[in-house]
Amino acid sequence: MNDSERRSALGDFLRKRRACLSPDDVGLPLGTRRRTHGLRREEVAQLANIGTSWYMWLEQGRDVHPSVQVLESLALALRLSPNERRHLFLLAGESLPPHLFPTEEIIEPALQRMLDDLNLTPAYVLGRRWDFLAWNKAANEVFSISQPSPPHDFNLIWRLFTSPARKERFRDWEQIARGVVAEFHTARARYVENSSFEGLIEDLKRESPEFNQLWPLHEVPSSLEGHKEMEHPIMGHLEFVHITLQAPNDPDIRVMIYTPLTVTRVKLERYLSTVTGTTVLDIHNC
Repeated sequence: MNDSERRSALGDFLRKRRACLSPDDVGLPLGTRRRTHGLRREEVAQLANIGTSWYMWLEQGRDVHPSVQVLESLALALRLSPNERRHLFLLAGESLPPHLFPTEEIIEPALQRMLDDLNLTPAYVLGRRWDFLAWNKAANEVFSISQPSPPHDFNLIWRLFTSPARKERFRDWEQIARGVVAEFHTARARYVENSSFEGLIEDLKRESPEFNQLWPLHEVPSSLEGHKEMEHPIMGHLEFVHITLQAPNDPDIRVMIYTPLTVTRVKLERYLSTVTGTTVLDIHNC
């Protein structure tokens, strides 16, 4: 999509969202002699605290460049969902900033069901601060997620840098650590007002010489996906292909999936049947 097509798509998106709202939806008087289905352009401009002409140019697909603040105001005025907000920023050619007031991270039941349905494929969900939000049985057995690690009980980065046992599990621990720190810099930049990041970072600096060395480097994030090898204390050598998916309604929530290679899948099946008392067939029939 070139710039002209993108601007046209942005105008079409704004018109359709405006048409879906009534004055009553946004607390405006209904008035009389309304010919417009939904809100008028001037009403959207008023709600977003921008000029009517400026808003009209956006709907007309003119070569104007709304700021992040204007886009945020439009998202609020048009009552956009998180996914619609992301779409608005993409059409406007802007990077998606975090919500001004971070909301509680909630895992939808459908997402948890998807994790459970993966059966022999370890998978878990990470939040904006790299905290474990949800996981399946396979992930728990492979990564020991449900075992708290004080004081940041369920934080992946805290465990990665402060647990000697977890360091020993990954053959390429140093490469993983560098990649995680680079990615965490990006997450921290999106939520500079979130004090919980600062507390975690200071604790990591104090407890981990490796983190303290890597954090000031500000390295460019690289892909954390691909072939992963680890040593499990009971199952032994395990190999996976790792991919990351993004939750559709919240770009800060990621689903980490570790697809086991053939030999690893057999080990997982045997191990899970031992610790849970079920077989793969039993899991499918639940």
